[in-house]
Amino acid sequence: MMSEPTIQILFDLTGRVALITGGSGYLGQSMSRALAEAGATVVIGSRDRTRAQSIADELPSPGGAVHYAVALDQLHESSLNEGFDAAVAAVGQVDILINNGQQGHALDLTSVTAEAFNQDLQNATGYFLLARRLRDHVVSRKAAGSIVMIGSMYGVVGSYPDAYDGICAASPVQYHTLKGGIVHMTRHLAVYWAKDNVRVNCLSPGPFPSEKAPQQMVERLKLKSPTGRMGEPHELKGPLLMLVSDAGSYITGQNLLVDGGWTAW
Repeated sequence: MMSEPTIQILFDLTGRVALITGGSGYLGQSMSRALAEAGATVVIGSRDRTRAQSIADELPSPGGAVHYAVALDQLHESSLNEGFDAAVAAVGQVDILINNGQQGHALDLTSVTAEAFNQDLQNATGYFLLARRLRDHVVSRKAAGSIVMIGSMYGVVGSYPDAYDGICAASPVQYHTLKGGIVHMTRHLAVYWAKDNVRVNCLSPGPFPSEKAPQQMVERLKLKSPTGRMGEPHELKGPLLMLVSDAGSYITGQNLLVDGGWTAW
């Protein structure tokens, strides 16, 4: 019988270092825990390093890994470079990058300004620059790398106007533009960096509203989903681990939608 790695080995991240931006946020905390639970050393990048360190300190450590936080704002090139360098200085290496941080304006297509629109699109620039840092870093070490961009179902489909009408601003047009661009940037980088042993994939959540979202809007969104409910943050943990670990070693350039079937109809 041919020898093959077990599931436990395939999903094991012991000895690897993962840098996740926005790792102290609503969805980011669950993703950070997933990486830590799989054995990785986790570095949380955030504009608020103190808050990020408090989250890092609470992460599990099944193999004894110590977790860190670094100040990192992906909207500013100097900050993202300093944050990446600080991660490498703290741990010695970075093997996995989760581009999850998101800064944006809650302005819809009737009120968004050119300045706000352009600033929100800078998130994509930051995603690319960090991805290139990861790629150059692992190539210099002759190591393998894995990058996951966090997209959205709204990078693939438009939103329903009636879900927001009379309740709150519509889903921002610049957000849809940003996420659609991230999905396609994933494909482009994947084909160029495959030869470098660097995989690039996109994880696109569907409706995962936090407790701050207007409840009436949430109820309307439920009617649009085949499953009739919203996603829970922990439901991103398994898909993320598949993409970053050896379990997904032959997966690159893909956009994995975790949306309860939203984009199926």
